[in-house]
Amino acid sequence: MMTGRPDWCISRQRTWGVPITFFMHKETGELHPNTLELMEVAAKNIDAGGVEAWFDASCEDYLGSEAAYYDKSTDTLDVWFDSGTTHFTVLEQRDELTNPADMYLEGSDQHRGWFQTSLLTSEAMYERPPFKQVLTHGFVVDENGRKMSKSLGNIITPQDEINKTGADMLRLWIASSDYRYEMSAGKTVFKGAIDMYRRIRNTLRFLLANTDDFNPATNSVDINELVSLDKFIIERAQTVQAQIISAYDAMDFHQVTQHVTAFCSQDLGSFYLDIIKDRQYTTQTDGQPRRSAQTAIYHIAHALIRWITPILSFTAQEAWEVLEGKNGNDAGYVFTEEWYTFPEFELSAISTDDWQRIMLAKDMVNKHIETARGEKIINANLSADVDLYADGAMYDSLAKLGEELRFVLITSSATLKPMSDAPADKANAKADSNENEDTSGDLVVNVSAAKGTKCVRCWHIRDDIGTDAAHPELCARCVTNVIGDGEVRHYA
Repeated sequence: MMTGRPDWCISRQRTWGVPITFFMHKETGELHPNTLELMEVAAKNIDAGGVEAWFDASCEDYLGSEAAYYDKSTDTLDVWFDSGTTHFTVLEQRDELTNPADMYLEGSDQHRGWFQTSLLTSEAMYERPPFKQVLTHGFVVDENGRKMSKSLGNIITPQDEINKTGADMLRLWIASSDYRYEMSAGKTVFKGAIDMYRRIRNTLRFLLANTDDFNPATNSVDINELVSLDKFIIERAQTVQAQIISAYDAMDFHQVTQHVTAFCSQDLGSFYLDIIKDRQYTTQTDGQPRRSAQTAIYHIAHALIRWITPILSFTAQEAWEVLEGKNGNDAGYVFTEEWYTFPEFELSAISTDDWQRIMLAKDMVNKHIETARGEKIINANLSADVDLYADGAMYDSLAKLGEELRFVLITSSATLKPMSDAPADKANAKADSNENEDTSGDLVVNVSAAKGTKCVRCWHIRDDIGTDAAHPELCARCVTNVIGDGEVRHYA
């Protein structure tokens, strides 16, 4: 834009606008030697009588007998050069502001307007740009790609949308749009933002609800003693936070919303939170399995609230007051916080790669369970027994879960066997299809109806119901959690 601006000049030949109060010699074109003093006189006249005081004045009013040798300028200052000096008239004149500015923000049309004139005047005055960086954005159009105008009747009033769904939804729609291009606005687009907002808000509600009785000072489990799954989700949150911070630094807000939404829906909703519900609701209140999960949830809630604060400001503050405002404490403002610092630890028995394979296996099992539900073999996850046949790294990773494999798969039982034991029809089906191929090892899944009786407390179908006469409807595990020392979890 700078090199391709042959038709640009500081002045405009108009009869309105901010006047350029110059007097030019008729023969030489030179400015009057007293130009600065004359500009001061003109400024005082305009201050007293408005801009017309300049346009209505004659050359003689300013120069007297010299008027015959000079022409009075009728040009006006280009509006962008006028606003292009705000680095001096605003930034330099206010103690609380700094020059250069951290950022100049405007539409993409200002590459040849305000951005450029600000750069030109600042280079002339300071020999440097007036900004550390420039951010340009596209414009809002309707869902058909048309500009919004009264004649088309497609104008969307932000306040109307705020009244319907709240300011955070509108902020999320803006943040989730790639502002480098035109941004579509309308019912369909807003619905997507509403769904995204509900996913994030509902995730926060679950995290807060499940730490309601959790005091980090007295109930936290030592980071190195956490259940392996809890360590994994904290490590995963650390990875996501690094991606989010990087996206914020690059002003890629749509990447921020994608990372946050994916973490809430996939890592948490479809995996971690689904698995730990058993621990949260069936193990002892103060037992190691439940407190370990709550410890992880507490760390994640602290991080997640901070991630959304610049975008979902009202929701973040509301959640912050719940998380930090327990027992009458003053939660303060989340906006003064910094990014969350996670505790340091190392994954031991089950590595990140192991968990990635376990997640792949869980996804495959879920698909087979859905098929079994459709065929009326089972009616729910906990009414299923699952046999898994695997080899290679997949077998090794699943084997590390031991008896706790069923808790990850959320089935009443789960048995891991080597691929060589797979039924011939299953193995042949596997060989004929690439659906279940994985470079870390093959996996075959068989789902059948669980055998046994349903525990009225945990809903698992087991063959050890009624082993305690005092609790004839409970499985042995629930008896341990109700009247015993409580179960211990190592992996899930």
